[in-house]
Amino acid sequence: MPTNSLLQSSALPKFNDISAQHVVPAITELTEQNKAALEQQLQQLSEISWASLVAPLEEREDQLSKAWSPVSHLNLVCNSAELREAHEQALALLSPYYSEMGQNKKLLQAWQELSQSDEAKHFSKAQQSATAHALRDFHLSGIDLDSDKQQRFIEIQSKLSQLTSQFSNNVLDATQGWFYHCTDKKQLQGLPESIVSGALNAAQKHELDGWVLTLDGPVYVAVMTYADARELRHSIYQAYNTRASDQGPKAGQWDNNALIQEILSLRHEQAELLDFNNYAELSLATKMADNPSQVCEFLHALAQKAKPAAEKDLAELRAWAKQQYQQDELEAWDISYYSEKLRQQKYAVSQEELRQYFTLPRVLDGLFNVANKLYGIECIECSDKVELWHADARYFEIHKNGKQIAAFYLDLYAREGKRGGAWMDVCRSRRRGADGLQLPVAYLVCNFNPAQNDQPALLMHSDVTTLFHEFGHGLHHMLTQIDIAAVSGIAGVEWDAVELPSQFLENWCWQAEVLKELSAHVDSGEALPDDLINKMIAAKNFQSSLFLVRQIEFALFDMQLHRDFGSKDFSGVQQSLDSVREQVAVIKVPAWNRFQCSFSHIFAGGYAAGYYSYLWAEVLSADAFAAFEESSIFDAETGRRFYDCILSQGGSASAAELFRNFRGRDASVDALLRHSGIS
Repeated sequence: MPTNSLLQSSALPKFNDISAQHVVPAITELTEQNKAALEQQLQQLSEISWASLVAPLEEREDQLSKAWSPVSHLNLVCNSAELREAHEQALALLSPYYSEMGQNKKLLQAWQELSQSDEAKHFSKAQQSATAHALRDFHLSGIDLDSDKQQRFIEIQSKLSQLTSQFSNNVLDATQGWFYHCTDKKQLQGLPESIVSGALNAAQKHELDGWVLTLDGPVYVAVMTYADARELRHSIYQAYNTRASDQGPKAGQWDNNALIQEILSLRHEQAELLDFNNYAELSLATKMADNPSQVCEFLHALAQKAKPAAEKDLAELRAWAKQQYQQDELEAWDISYYSEKLRQQKYAVSQEELRQYFTLPRVLDGLFNVANKLYGIECIECSDKVELWHADARYFEIHKNGKQIAAFYLDLYAREGKRGGAWMDVCRSRRRGADGLQLPVAYLVCNFNPAQNDQPALLMHSDVTTLFHEFGHGLHHMLTQIDIAAVSGIAGVEWDAVELPSQFLENWCWQAEVLKELSAHVDSGEALPDDLINKMIAAKNFQSSLFLVRQIEFALFDMQLHRDFGSKDFSGVQQSLDSVREQVAVIKVPAWNRFQCSFSHIFAGGYAAGYYSYLWAEVLSADAFAAFEESSIFDAETGRRFYDCILSQGGSASAAELFRNFRGRDASVDALLRHSGIS
């Protein structure tokens, strides 16, 4: 076998040298080395200090992270059968490795001694938080269990790792395993030319005549919003909302229903082993919210405000569609289409018209300029300096006061073999080791429509806000000034606060002076004219209540599912979702809708009993932005305080404490309601 690049120390991943055959040998060697080194370290640990205990632990975990991070990333952005298999095998090694670490009683004892030492009295805030988190996580890893239960806990962790990965794979396969083929261009009437052109290219790739529409996110949204052919909207809606389920055109293929049951069952067993009543309580043990009841009360209180407004918006849409288009009944696949028509009539602005102004190069320049004005940083492209995994990928350094402080990779276009959605992930964490300071590096990934016909890629305004959102996550990771990996960047941040910086940055996408900087018409190069900007801002809260109740529906389903599963009152996953919809939903979906089977956030991501975090953090982000509204959106002093109090601090203190340091008080829901046009 050639040299295994995953075992070679390097500042950045050597993507050109990584192959699937490297993965399992590298993870096997590193985990075995780390276990042996830990045993030797604990045997020789005569005097416990931060330097003798924590620093070596962090060094070894960083080496393992440097090997695993690019593998995990490539599995998401360049998925192949070989890499997928290697990824699954490596997960089966990592899960028990981390479980064993979490149940190592000698290691716990060492941490306890460190926490009670004289040195600990002089710990920095970051050291105090890292120590507290470590002690908490030992107990959440089952260290207090007897040997039989510890072994079962490890088995559950390993199995859950496999099942959640399989859930994600099924969603990807189901998304890419169906397409709509047509030979009559009339069926595509109403769709943007970029989508039609992409459909032509997709047909050629499938060696078919005519056009092929896939289930990739940008295509799905465009069909739901613009396709005049109702039957086409119905077909795409049904295929998309029955992915990986027992319903729809691929019923039973890649079906996630059984996986959902097994995942929930194992999570519930895991929670009971740790003496929690349910998995929701276990999930909240590391979050800002105190208990499931508090979360449900928060969501129901929001629903009380939002549902009447949503019902009013939907009634208006139905009446208008009947009057203007003689459409007596609006089905789920009609809502976005007629909503866009109504938006255009009320505000004389269409998303497709706006899209002509948001060229990707201009949007990126505008985004970087916003970050520069707020935080004094510069983003400099250096793609030719590094190895990249695809021609679409790019690389940037972040400089402040003439000095590099961080870097990030950017991969923005949808393509085959790449998972849908948008995310930020960690490539390198900021930490100070024996070799000096390691700078943070992030992966920023989106799935926009690629450039067509020699034009730059054109973004919907919703794509612009997505890009700002993920860059906000990236800034949280990259602008940290904490040098301890366990609490630097997003590490150690409560999950229901981690969306604060991302949702916060979205606010600048709606400011007139920023929209000028973000826009340049694809043909003329002119910025958005004032009248279009005014119409955009006027339309900002158009049907915002419908979106809000949809988010509440997702969050309540997630929380109640993980709270009630295993209890005598639990009637089933579908029944739980139906019950939540009865409580808060205003748009009725067909009985064959199987949204839960592709709900990767809670069954394959980090949001199990945590999806409410988007709304919880939006209260924080809206209130944080209100501080700028009280001065000015680029007020230097307010920007400096947000940088100093939030972005630079990582997980070194609780999110509530950091927010109070910035705002001078606890967060209020008033700004969120005002920004949503509901109050």
